[in-house]
Amino acid sequence: MKFSLRAVLLMSLLSVNIMANAEIYRWTDEQGKMHFTDSPPPGKQVEEVEVKVNTYSAVEITPLIERLGRKNKVVMYTATWCGICKKAEKYFHKNSIDYVAYDVEKSRTGKRDYKLLKSRSVPIIIIGDKRMNGFNPAKFDKLYAQQMKKNTVVTKPEEGS
Repeated sequence: MKFSLRAVLLMSLLSVNIMANAEIYRWTDEQGKMHFTDSPPPGKQVEEVEVKVNTYSAVEITPLIERLGRKNKVVMYTATWCGICKKAEKYFHKNSIDYVAYDVEKSRTGKRDYKLLKSRSVPIIIIGDKRMNGFNPAKFDKLYAQQMKKNTVVTKPEEGS
């Protein structure tokens, strides 16, 4: 019974997008029971657990990007109940990042696109031709910078000017 509880706890911690951008610590108490927390307990030896956010290029988003016509903007698929979505939106506002949000439960476009994206969670963030499941500010910044650089047209000054 103890093993199954640990397995369920571990799987839920690793699969929940809410934890995708938080630091997670693993530690063992005096009885040998393993714990996972978002802050290290005082006086305990802890190990930081790396939780990865899925970020990838996907052929499946190409028609979506073409239809949206937003190769240099951010598109987010969200839901009103999603705390990570709210955190991402707050981050976008704070950093003056243009984005378009579609609610996957209330918007016809959001529902259709969410189905095309074959996802089970929100947020899904499209940055140029990249897709990010969940939200991690550092990883978002890296992808955003890459996409904006890729979509920036550089013009050389004419000779003699």
